[in-house]
This record gives sequence, structure tokens and C-alpha cells, in this order.
Amino acid sequence: MSKKTYRQFSEGFKLEALQLLESSGKSMSQIERDLGISPGLLGKWRQRYQVDQSSQSLTASDMVAAQKEIRRLERELKIAQMERDILKKAVSIFSQEEKE
Repeated sequence: MSKKTYRQFSEGFKLEALQLLESSGKSMSQIERDLGISPGLLGKWRQRYQVDQSSQSLTASDMVAAQKEIRRLERELKIAQMERDILKKAVSIFSQEEKE
């Protein structure tokens, strides 16, 4: 079995494609065909990135940044819950020793 390889696009290519989408009157599917990229890829890039006009670069969209923050907070919560469970067990063990 051969391993499937994916094409990788530079940030500059993505930036130009998104700017072309905004400035031209062409449909998203037409631009994808013209650039030779997979159908739907331009839409994913539009969701994932925002074009920063002042510095001519791509930044993560608000949604992507919020999802990253949610994942970080979920990991942090899981660690805090595990620590809490360990402390509950420790309190339980030490309180049993005092009763005896």
C-alpha cells in the first residue's frame, strides 16, 4: 500500500488565493479550478484564516483561535479534575487512619 501524500501550499499562495476570491467576481469553484486546487479547499482556507491587509499576511480566524483556547482550557480542566480526585482519595485515606 502506498502512503497518500498531500500537497502543501505556502502562506503566500493561500494569501493570493484568498485575495483573488475577495477581489474578483469569480465563484469559489471557478477560482479553485483555475488554481488547480481541490474543491472546497478555498472555503476551508477562508474559514481558517483572515487576510491581514496591513501586513499582507494570514492570521488565524477568530473561530480557530477560540477553538484552540477551548482545547487548552479542556486540557487544563482535565488535569485539575485528576488532581482533585487524587486529593479526595488522600483525604479519605488519612481520615480513615485517624478513626482507627
